[in-house]
Amino acid sequence: MTDVASAEATIHKASGKPLNLRWALVLISIAQLMVVLDASIANIALPFIGADLDIDQANLTWIVTGYALAFGGLLLLGGRLGDLYGRRKVFMIGLSIFAVASLLGGLAQNEALLLSARGLQGLGAALASPAALALITTTFPAGPTRNRAFAVYAAMSGAGAAVGLILGGWLTGTSPDILGVTIDGWRLTFLINVPIGLFAAALAPRFLNESESHPGELDIPGAITGTLGLLGLVYGFSRAGEAAHGWDDPWTIASLVAGAVLLAAFAFIESRVKHPLLPVRVFANRTRATSFLVMMVVPAAMFAMFYFLSLFIQLVMGYSPLHAGFAFLPFSVGIVIGAGLSSNLVNRIDARYIAGVGTLMAAASLVGFSRISVPDSADGILSAMQSGSLGDGVNYWSSIFPFIVLMSIGMGAVFVPLTLTAVHHLRSEDSGIGSGVLNTMQQVGGALGLAILSTVALSAASDKKSELASAFTQQGLPKDQVGQLAYLGSFTNGATAAFLVGAGLITLGSLATWLFLNVKHEELATDGPEDVPVHVG
Repeated sequence: MTDVASAEATIHKASGKPLNLRWALVLISIAQLMVVLDASIANIALPFIGADLDIDQANLTWIVTGYALAFGGLLLLGGRLGDLYGRRKVFMIGLSIFAVASLLGGLAQNEALLLSARGLQGLGAALASPAALALITTTFPAGPTRNRAFAVYAAMSGAGAAVGLILGGWLTGTSPDILGVTIDGWRLTFLINVPIGLFAAALAPRFLNESESHPGELDIPGAITGTLGLLGLVYGFSRAGEAAHGWDDPWTIASLVAGAVLLAAFAFIESRVKHPLLPVRVFANRTRATSFLVMMVVPAAMFAMFYFLSLFIQLVMGYSPLHAGFAFLPFSVGIVIGAGLSSNLVNRIDARYIAGVGTLMAAASLVGFSRISVPDSADGILSAMQSGSLGDGVNYWSSIFPFIVLMSIGMGAVFVPLTLTAVHHLRSEDSGIGSGVLNTMQQVGGALGLAILSTVALSAASDKKSELASAFTQQGLPKDQVGQLAYLGSFTNGATAAFLVGAGLITLGSLATWLFLNVKHEELATDGPEDVPVHVG
């Protein structure tokens, strides 16, 4: 592309003045951070929400699952709506819906309103997130400027979960008095989004350009089958990962089968309609298809790391929720460092090498976590519990901290180049759906990965749990204490097995990266679709 073309990407179409790219990036980053951290910020508040609104344990999980379902199921549709009706407009609508839903959740006085608000938050996130990524592609000129923007976006995406744990723990522990009214801390985990979301939506027209619209081209049959199919898969995988249900649960099987059938129908429809929701050409490029695949596998293991390690730190090592949140703070710092380094390196080194090394670092980190050990005999467990906690012998700084840092830097080295290669050379009219596919891969991969690794963990812990329960019973311990100690004693066996399998998953992603990601770093400094030549008059 010429310098003129690069300059045009930074001109505000309404005013004719240069765009303030820093503010544009701030708005996009705020949106992405809100979307990602909201998947974890409410987790710590769940016990307080359940007690305050009298929600039983079975329905309490829907506060998390409901958001994940709506978000994961509607991402493809959200991405395509941005392409068809204007990405800035859809971005603003998504943020506004998210803010209003957060207000409803924060003021909810019953279970029904709170769960509805979480689903509405998922809808807003599904509209805003793919539009945010597409806006980076269309706002920032190709080359170092765009690479740095993607680095910030990737850092927000990766750090959001850790930030959510810290922020959720802190807000939940507060009960401020505002205008004479005491606000429960858990409500602040929702209400904090309201001014931020509305502020970002209001400033979007000033700092972001609008894309061309193509109304009337929405593929309604594809939208219905694709959305319902993704909902089925995400729900099925989420249910399969829960100890109370598993893979052989009738609803799990029905959901996965229905999802697969609907997605098969979706594929058939997409091959026949004139304006498909998901054009096949999005997957035609081998590098892009590889990027989508690896960005499904890698987050699957990363989400599982957060899940099992946060439980280990709290249940086994005895950390409070807020303390556990701060234990993950190095992840937020490390991913910012990794993203910053890779955004500079990608200008000089092919993405294959950066992402390939990053995946190997992440795999090595999970192998490190798999080597954590605690007493696993009945006598050893009782002795450890009497002196403090089962994890007293685990040193955070030597057994956990180094591998959190290694994982975070590795993730930064993966997310930046693969996000670039996933959306590079897409046609302008496909930027939104391409971003939607990338986000969908991460969500479906996260749900699938957690389901697989939870199954591995349960299987690995099962025999140990039975062995410990028998030993504790023989020692005459009360039944409730037997169950609790057997679970704690077997949990580490399951978690370490899950870490090891997660390392294997990332290694497979690394292999795909080294073999099939063949885009050159010089190409990432160019714009425009690879199959449509650019002519300069």
